Amino acid sequence: MYDVKCDVVIIGGGPAGLAAAVAAKEEGAANVLILERDNALGGILQQCIHPGFGLTKFKEELTGPEYYSRFVVKAEELGVNYMLNSMVLQVNPETNEVFCANSEHGLTRVQAGSIVLAMGCRERTRANIVTPGTRPSGLYTAGAAQRLVNRQNIMVGKKVVILGSGDIGMIMARRMTLEGAEVVMVVELMDYLAGLTRNRVQCLDDFGIPLKLAHTITRIEGNERVTGVWVAPVDENKQPDKSQEEFVACDTVLFSVGLMPENELSRKAGVEINPITNGPVVNQYMQTSLPSVFACGNVVHVNDLVDNVSEESARAGKYAAKYAMKTLADAKREVKCVTGRNVRYLCPQTIQVTEEAEKVSLYFRVLWPELGAKLIARCGEEVIAQKKEFRVNPGEMCHVTVDTSKITGDEIVVEVLKEEA
Repeated sequence: MYDVKCDVVIIGGGPAGLAAAVAAKEEGAANVLILERDNALGGILQQCIHPGFGLTKFKEELTGPEYYSRFVVKAEELGVNYMLNSMVLQVNPETNEVFCANSEHGLTRVQAGSIVLAMGCRERTRANIVTPGTRPSGLYTAGAAQRLVNRQNIMVGKKVVILGSGDIGMIMARRMTLEGAEVVMVVELMDYLAGLTRNRVQCLDDFGIPLKLAHTITRIEGNERVTGVWVAPVDENKQPDKSQEEFVACDTVLFSVGLMPENELSRKAGVEINPITNGPVVNQYMQTSLPSVFACGNVVHVNDLVDNVSEESARAGKYAAKYAMKTLADAKREVKCVTGRNVRYLCPQTIQVTEEAEKVSLYFRVLWPELGAKLIARCGEEVIAQKKEFRVNPGEMCHVTVDTSKITGDEIVVEVLKEEA
């Protein structure tokens, strides 16, 4: 067995893993190692050739490859090590060991002072949402189609229907149109947009692509190749009204129906998982229920912007380095973060209150769209933080920042209230 020792080992070399690695080195960790299963760093951003990244982090608009390349350059300057073609098989938090299969060294054991989980997420498929019909060719997740078109120069179809208004689905609607395909429509089960408003404007409205809210695909037709789909409106219980079904001819269906954090390794290691996010329960340091294990990015909760992923992952890398160097501050007490009105989940789920006061941003998604909203964080009846938003939407992350010196009691409740007229 090939043995490696380091201060911080990071599983995943996408935008989360890269940001964590850079932050860990900047915090003073001498030896930082990234384990990446692909043959290159960058993760999903390798295939995201469209602009729109970096507006918050770098104050300029970048493509996906331009964005992650800045982190790769910084990581190499700082001396971050990485092993490509390395599939992690097991994480042992008791001994801080990670076992992986590496194409060059075979079975490899990495011993570290701390571990950062940055495995990202994967797409839900047709099987996950149980769409009826035949099983012809021409059915893809939006991300799979994006990889084929952008990285392998393979055109996936000529007449396309997209199920789901997630960001990658809308971006692929534009991409397929630019490649000469006809995107017939985007179909969304909910009565509101699942992705960012800017993507609806830039990818659908600007190209005249219809968006059918409160509709779904009821079945798929075709033998060797897709010939069409049946589309119907849904009622308030999300059940299709078959009496209003219409047949839509197409040769390709792209599924953009949500993402799932990749947490098989986390569960196997015994990390506590939040049932709403399906990611690890973390505190503001991105520390999981296992003290030596940290987590960041889409493996924790699915973010809308990669800039948020970078910020969150930098925290994970910083505090993983502190843990490895035994400089992480001890907590006086732990405070739970609790969801209130129109809040689906919170991240972090707990706050460690230490001697030193700090600002902690609580990120969340709402359950339903609302105009004229006030975001509130309170301890008991005392409001400790608040901000106003013109509009909130489930497709876009919200956050409110609290000062730990103002926290009283053992619980913070975050809620979205309707602004009084």
